[in-house]
Amino acid sequence: MTTFRKVNIIVVLLALVIFFLVLHHNLLGLSDILKREGSDLGFLTLKQLDFIPDAPKSLDDRMEQEIPVVLTAVEERLGGIVAAMNSISTNTRSKIVFHIVVANNTVDHLRAWLSGTELKNLKYKILDFDPHILEGKIRVDPDQAESIKPLTFARFYLPNLLPDAEKVIYLDDDVIVQDDILELYNTPLKPGHAAAFSEDCDLISSKFLVRGAGNQYNYIGFLDYKKERIRKLGLKASTCSFSPGVFVANLTEWKQQNITEQLEKWMKLNMVEDLYSRTLAGSITTPPLLIVFYKKHSVLDPMWHVRHLDP
Repeated sequence: MTTFRKVNIIVVLLALVIFFLVLHHNLLGLSDILKREGSDLGFLTLKQLDFIPDAPKSLDDRMEQEIPVVLTAVEERLGGIVAAMNSISTNTRSKIVFHIVVANNTVDHLRAWLSGTELKNLKYKILDFDPHILEGKIRVDPDQAESIKPLTFARFYLPNLLPDAEKVIYLDDDVIVQDDILELYNTPLKPGHAAAFSEDCDLISSKFLVRGAGNQYNYIGFLDYKKERIRKLGLKASTCSFSPGVFVANLTEWKQQNITEQLEKWMKLNMVEDLYSRTLAGSITTPPLLIVFYKKHSVLDPMWHVRHLDP
């Protein structure tokens, strides 16, 4: 009996030795195959994300992108420009390039304002706007002559002011930015759209109504629908208007669609036919924009343009 047990133990041990020998041989064979076929099994190799061509850009890469912001500097409102620039720079890590559009008599005063603040370290360019470009395009009411500023129309000429830019942000000088302007810059524009505006009917803006101006958020508040030329356009009078005080522009599309020339066309026609509504006195920049961009603009998040917040 003892001899039989010894034989069984020896057989089991031999079986285990043979099993491990076979396993070892197979593993060596597999290793050789992998080495020989390594190039054919490249799809099993892990790649670092940074080297994948289609990987999305990192946050740091996006921060390196320069964001052009256009502001106009009217002599009596230079403090507004300084406040706007400060609010933008303190709320973002992105590289902002301010393009400040001025009239000739404002340049020295503006430089003095900026040099006396922390904003002197910001990157900015001062662009001169020639008011003579508006000759024959603006109807000036004698009662409103003092309130009409040529720089108000600088937004119509963005490709002329920034010929090499593809996309820009335009801001009025009374804007205070309370979030990262990179998010505004990244507003998606639909194919074929040259600009994105905040519509006046959005619940944020429409909370504040001006008494006696019930149509201030519709096209009829800006255009004279008694005029045949306006009626022929087929613009629905109840269409929600938009405000051009804050917008993002695709200047490539702007140039391809000749937006500036279209705006100038309606400015000239208004000189002859008085096409703008009298409901909202002094609103002479919005009407041509409403005509040219009718159902051809993208929409900004209304939180980027909350109006009527003056104390």
